[in-house]
Amino acid sequence: MSLWIIAGICLACGALIGFLGGVLGIGGGMIAIPALALLLDMPQQLAQGTAMIMVLPTIMMAVRKYNQQSRIDRPVALAGALGAVLSTWVGARLALGIPSGTLRLGFAVFLFFVAVFYVYRLVRRQGPAAQRRAGQGHAPAFTRTRAALLGAASGILGGFFGVGGAVMAVPILTTVFRQSQTTAQALALTMVIPGSMVALTTYSVAGQADWRIGLPLAVGSLLFVPMGVRIAYRLPERRLRACFAAMLFVTVLLLILES
Repeated sequence: MSLWIIAGICLACGALIGFLGGVLGIGGGMIAIPALALLLDMPQQLAQGTAMIMVLPTIMMAVRKYNQQSRIDRPVALAGALGAVLSTWVGARLALGIPSGTLRLGFAVFLFFVAVFYVYRLVRRQGPAAQRRAGQGHAPAFTRTRAALLGAASGILGGFFGVGGAVMAVPILTTVFRQSQTTAQALALTMVIPGSMVALTTYSVAGQADWRIGLPLAVGSLLFVPMGVRIAYRLPERRLRACFAAMLFVTVLLLILES
């Protein structure tokens, strides 16, 4: 297959991934990693590094579009981003030192439990009294210190799995700090930008990033991220969370197929 045909396929796939990443606030890597491993038979580390080439510009574009819809709390996001930088490097170095199959299995297990958590939140029913108590309660403030701690934890996952930082941060922001789904997605993506740069550099230096595949994926993704973000703000909150959980389960199934 010629390089031009491969580039065209990657552009098309990147467009689809970018659209879904914009809607769900995941940067697209969660879809790209199992796809690269399944379709191109890439080892898990190479799939993660190659996906990072696409993920970084996609995240930046998504954050810009989210910020246009609703202003992101920049000081808090910066604190989270600083907390993620060093821990992302640690996570990436750990990932490069373990077997590909083990890393893939760990990724699937992590996503499965996040998806189960989202399903639990969707199906849980509260009576009128419980709903009144929930409405009367006050969510804890998402301070810079808490953002830095969440950023550090997200960075470990982002470096280790190539994605995962935003996936973990979003349910914490919506549950513990009671932020809306779109606000949580925007803030989580902003926090992982510097860490994603560190992760991409680490994977590239180790030779675990295929730029011939990653660059056309990135170009295709950037074309459709804005459309995905616009749709995210139009979807009802409950439906958006259901889509988020469904995407996680689909990814887990893809990872199982690769094993």
